[in-house]
Amino acid sequence: MPHSVRAVIARAQGEPVSMETIEVPDPGPGEALVAVKACGVCHTDLHYREGAINDEFPFLLGHEAAGIVEAVGNDVTNVAPGDFVILNWRAVCGECRSCKRGRPWYCFATHNATQKMTLDGVELSPALGIGAFAEKTLVAAGQATKVDPSASPEAAGLIGCGVMAGLGAAMNTGGVGRGDSVAVFGCGGVGNAAIAGARLAGAHTIIGIDIDAGKLELAREFGATHTIDSSSEDPVEAVRALTGGNGVDVAIEAVGRPEVYEQAFFARDLAGTVVLVGVPNPTMRVDLPMIEVFGRGGSLKSSWYGDCLPERDFPMLIDLYLQGRLDLDRFVSETIALDEVEEAFHRMERGEVIRSVVVL
Repeated sequence: MPHSVRAVIARAQGEPVSMETIEVPDPGPGEALVAVKACGVCHTDLHYREGAINDEFPFLLGHEAAGIVEAVGNDVTNVAPGDFVILNWRAVCGECRSCKRGRPWYCFATHNATQKMTLDGVELSPALGIGAFAEKTLVAAGQATKVDPSASPEAAGLIGCGVMAGLGAAMNTGGVGRGDSVAVFGCGGVGNAAIAGARLAGAHTIIGIDIDAGKLELAREFGATHTIDSSSEDPVEAVRALTGGNGVDVAIEAVGRPEVYEQAFFARDLAGTVVLVGVPNPTMRVDLPMIEVFGRGGSLKSSWYGDCLPERDFPMLIDLYLQGRLDLDRFVSETIALDEVEEAFHRMERGEVIRSVVVL
């Protein structure tokens, strides 16, 4: 029997989202039905609403979520009814060319549910294959990662996207290690997660850079040893001044803008690493002198979902949270109801929150 549940739908490009009743099928082979307990309001959901991802409307929004498994389909062994899970959008296939090369964190053919959730008989496109601004959602079983149920759903769900992206940009993609210097450009949710990740990895100097004084204060709370207000001083020169004139070992761009990427490029030391985790729009371009690309050496990397493996990383991060070593609660600016997502988008656009979290 299909399940009739309330959900947040983006019907058309740029239009406000609406609350609707959708139909969610019982799980088939390889699928899991999850009762959503909490879901963060992420910029990616806004990008879907604005048509910046694709035009496959209507979208079932929401993806940064935690919940309880209600039922599973045939042959599912990784989760069972009653398990507390974080939803992920990297259910590795094990068969693509990246997986076969031993790089499953780049999996090119991640699994999603086969069956479709519907609105008035019309198939919905779930955001990042998840669709968690809903009382229940249907996912591939590999998209549900079992973690310690002692964690609060509001905090745990954030690992499913923004926190993992930032932490992983530092710890996985950037390879930050003991004694390294790190600069993070953009101190929103992802940027502050990168700062927290650099701190966990043992970085000695962690520089948070933003134009918002409130975000810079939060950056210090998450572990920045120094902050730079780039609205009032040149961030490249300021970073060099804090690093003996050299620049940082790892520069993380968490904004997704060409001018900020260029700042990150020039703020790193020789043979340093630049990590792009901020998401640009399709029209943006970067213009860098090739002699600088060659002469400065090092690596220019993009971080896809923090280069994470959910089954490896999510339980570990929840353990750190429960040990008091990773303050996930600090990322939660407010909790809201399911019918308040549109207003939360506006607060996010105004920079008033790190994360609004829907609680069901």
